[in-house]
Amino acid sequence: MCGIAGFIDFRSETDLDTLRRMTDAMHHRGPDDAGHEVYDNNHAKIGFGQRRLSILDLSPLGHQPMHFEHLIVNFNGEIYNFKEIRKELEEKGYAFNSWSDTEVILKGYDCWGLNVVKKFIGMFAIALYDKKLNKLFFIRDRAGVKPLYYFWNEADTFLFGSELKALYEHPRFEKNIDVNSLALFLQFSYIPGKYSIFKKTFKLLPGHILSVDLADRKQELIKYWDVYDYYNKPKLSISDTEAIEETDRILKNAYEYRMVSDVPVGIFLSGGYDSSSVAALLQTGRTEKLKTFTIGFHEQEFNEAPDAKKIAEFLGTDHTEWYLTAKEAGDVLHHLPEIYDEPFADNSTVPTVLVSKLARQQVTVALSADGGDEIFGGYHKFNHAERLTTKFPVPLQSMLSGAMSLVNPDYIPYFNSKYNFSTRYEKLKLIWKKHDPVQTVKYISQYITESDTALFLGHDFERYPTFFDDSEKLKKHDGITNRLLAVDYKTFLVDNNLVKVDRATMSVSLEGREPMLDHRVIEFLAQLPSDLKIRGNTNKWLLKQVVHKYIPKDIMERPKRPFIAPLMVWFKEELREQLEYYLGEAALSKTGVFAPAPIIKLRDEYLAGKKVNYQKLWQILMFQLWYNRWVAKL
Repeated sequence: MCGIAGFIDFRSETDLDTLRRMTDAMHHRGPDDAGHEVYDNNHAKIGFGQRRLSILDLSPLGHQPMHFEHLIVNFNGEIYNFKEIRKELEEKGYAFNSWSDTEVILKGYDCWGLNVVKKFIGMFAIALYDKKLNKLFFIRDRAGVKPLYYFWNEADTFLFGSELKALYEHPRFEKNIDVNSLALFLQFSYIPGKYSIFKKTFKLLPGHILSVDLADRKQELIKYWDVYDYYNKPKLSISDTEAIEETDRILKNAYEYRMVSDVPVGIFLSGGYDSSSVAALLQTGRTEKLKTFTIGFHEQEFNEAPDAKKIAEFLGTDHTEWYLTAKEAGDVLHHLPEIYDEPFADNSTVPTVLVSKLARQQVTVALSADGGDEIFGGYHKFNHAERLTTKFPVPLQSMLSGAMSLVNPDYIPYFNSKYNFSTRYEKLKLIWKKHDPVQTVKYISQYITESDTALFLGHDFERYPTFFDDSEKLKKHDGITNRLLAVDYKTFLVDNNLVKVDRATMSVSLEGREPMLDHRVIEFLAQLPSDLKIRGNTNKWLLKQVVHKYIPKDIMERPKRPFIAPLMVWFKEELREQLEYYLGEAALSKTGVFAPAPIIKLRDEYLAGKKVNYQKLWQILMFQLWYNRWVAKL
């Protein structure tokens, strides 16, 4: 695990000191070692830099950038099956100098070219320089666990890095806010790929390779894996028993691969089915106690710690918990813009950062359980989307939407006193206008509607297409649910959940691994019928059957609690001062991207106790704090 950064400078002016600053901006991602190299080419100067967190082969032989003949590699992540690939290469005559997976990447590419990526089981962001081809290749793993940003000024400067803060250190990087990306952030609390908050800066999409030709400066984006391909395959004809047994087997194998490490490994345990499956399948059959970690809240409606403790006691793990106070949350809040160097407003960032801090006191690697809701069908938004678009005939939906368009929700006294009523009214109107389950999930996922986004910006904006808008690529041979899971995988999972965990864990030099996002697990589940995932009123049916083999149902079954921070309490107490300042006239005017009046009105209504969605304020506050840290002081 590490952070990588670098450049292609077609003006051949960027020096080693600039590369060192870019790389060292991510010291937290790799405090154990650093490597910085600049290479001269007939067409450009190329820089590769890396900060290393030693996980596999702790010796200096794992140092990067790593060379082999005409190849140089810069790599962030882990290839869990590197030993099997290494053995295959040794049988072909390759010799190895280290026990690192980095060397396997180099020699695997030399043997099989870019097809080597299809052999990898792991998480990775790779920069590879092939001197013979005069090309650089940038490769991101199938699930998008490891991040990779790149900037191209459309003339002579290409920059890349695991985090945006690395790019900020190059003098030619352009901090021009893309207001259309900002609009996406306001709606969803994250910026969907391929976009970023800045113009000319992009996220490399998961399952893709970006090729840069040094001779003609042309770029080519190559897709080597797409989750849609597996959702589009004919569904497997499989019994319940067969599905449960195969899911158990494939999860065990995936989870065991994530234990490959030369340093201590722990598990984030929330008490839900996803993390409990990781703890249960790995602890069962082991004599040594695995370390598990949980964050608790004093506000009981958010507190999963007692549930996690029961599960840890049943499994016999070495369990540690930390009850979070509002003061500790406030301390973390100040650091969030440093950790999340692109606007990001998932309200579970605070507990995720703190559980990472807790785990880092004892381990260097932590297993999370992201992806369970997306691949097993855990979110109730899937149920809501299907119900809202199928309960009434399409003509009736159109009629209801049309009637709602004639009424201003602000003039409906009784309903207007209900929580967040006008936003919910607007969403329902759009849902019944579109009759599309995927668009319904999009609207459900929006904290701020498009119309309110335009209101807060003070003008309209261009609607950038996202994966919510290309669902026509998905076949409709298995009802609605699997299509919704596929789209949620490409949106909320990749650009919200995985961003949250990567930045939180790496901020304390902890490697976060995602055992549920083994591509073999994803491919298998994508080919299963919908009713194995959501059966009747039971979400995540298949995973629950697997977990109940290890943990009794009466321990597991309870109302699902969100792993989020109690912001509505904190906003009115410890965080009120920040809310009033950063969402005040002066600070909002300084950013130059907002219309202050409607935001101030929303803030004041919330503080006065009216039924306002606090998440709207959180989104804007997080942008303001980010802007204050990375663009200009407010």
